[in-house]
Amino acid sequence: MKNLRRYELDMTRGKIWPVLLTFTMPLLLENLLQLLYYTTDSVIVGQYVGISALAAVSATTHICGMLVRFFNGTAAGAGVVISRSFGAGDRERLREAVKTTIILTSIACLILTFIGVSLSRWLLVKISTPPDVLNDASIYLKIYFGGISGLLFYNVGGAILRAMGDTKRPLIFLIICSVMNIVLDLVFVRVFHWGIAGVAIATILAQGISAVLVMLAVSSSTGAFKNLRMNNELAGEILRIGLPFGLQMAIVAFSNVFVQGYINVFGTACIAGWGVYVRLDQYMMLPIQSMGQAVTTFVGQNLGAGKLERAKSGTWTALFMMLIISSGVASMLCVFAPNLSSLFSPDEKVIEYGKLFIRMCTPIAVICCFNQILSGYLRGDGNSRMPMIITLCTHVIFRQIYLFFITKIIPENVYVVGFGYPAGWILCALTMTIYYFYWQKRKCF
Repeated sequence: MKNLRRYELDMTRGKIWPVLLTFTMPLLLENLLQLLYYTTDSVIVGQYVGISALAAVSATTHICGMLVRFFNGTAAGAGVVISRSFGAGDRERLREAVKTTIILTSIACLILTFIGVSLSRWLLVKISTPPDVLNDASIYLKIYFGGISGLLFYNVGGAILRAMGDTKRPLIFLIICSVMNIVLDLVFVRVFHWGIAGVAIATILAQGISAVLVMLAVSSSTGAFKNLRMNNELAGEILRIGLPFGLQMAIVAFSNVFVQGYINVFGTACIAGWGVYVRLDQYMMLPIQSMGQAVTTFVGQNLGAGKLERAKSGTWTALFMMLIISSGVASMLCVFAPNLSSLFSPDEKVIEYGKLFIRMCTPIAVICCFNQILSGYLRGDGNSRMPMIITLCTHVIFRQIYLFFITKIIPENVYVVGFGYPAGWILCALTMTIYYFYWQKRKCF
């Protein structure tokens, strides 16, 4: 056990910014490689299968995200419980939390597989997916959700290890599987000519391997697979913290499905161009989201150790760092928008739409630093309900009201539809910042 603890990071000691970076960099690389799964799918499909297939993959992005994000958000509840147990030095409670999380994950795999496979085509029809895209998109979704257990177990295993400060091993496993995914993509599409089905199969095979590796690491670090059983009290605590965040992420993704519906009316090239923007914008969001995850663990460990001021200082240090880094990434995406769009498709219309959406939305995405970092603090403090409410009101309700009325006032205008994302981000950042200060003031009394 002592040998295995070299992977763990105690975030309750040491200078704050190096501790945050030590935790965040492997996590960022891990998230980056996971995103490369999907970027590789889009690039290979766009270059070797065609624009309709690229649009098909793009049309599935938010549907995949809707169900997966619900699970990942719920798993964050386990991360908070485990990080607090780790910070308090309670290894027995930590093991019980891990066992409970594994059982909950097994149940979630069964539910999400059934929902994803049975409802995929219905959802695609409901968001006005064009007929020339529908069949390919349906095939991709059904295969993806048929093998979703690998993704879920990898993500929850990674969350367990990160809650103990271990971001290195999940990264190593994902490097192996990312290379495998790229190789299998090329083999299945270029050699076997399986088209979009080959891309989906390559993805779930690679994710399955990563799941096996990460769960073996969890077992060796915690011994959780011995006498596997659910602790009802810990299950309740995990769900109390995690379900609001899971619902928040799922409903936001569900809202994005409807945004996709507004985009779909502009045709195949616009769908593909929007998909290019969504893929590239995720690279902008990755550092912000990774630091938000780091803040949740940082705050959980430090509050578990009774270090409130260190938890608050770490939050503002993280926010300052991310404002600088995300501004640099946004600038690069805007400058190289045409070149980056052309990687996905040689079609001029797709490139133009991709460039348009990147340059319109990406600069404003910097403000998401406030959303992710401050909500990360609140979740680490056990408050995931208000970040959920704020995010749902600004990203879902406000965004849908905006799109409904703006498309009536200014019909058939792709600019006003695309601005639906930035409008929600701005309102969310303002509201989240105000609530953060209210929460701190309330805790002082």
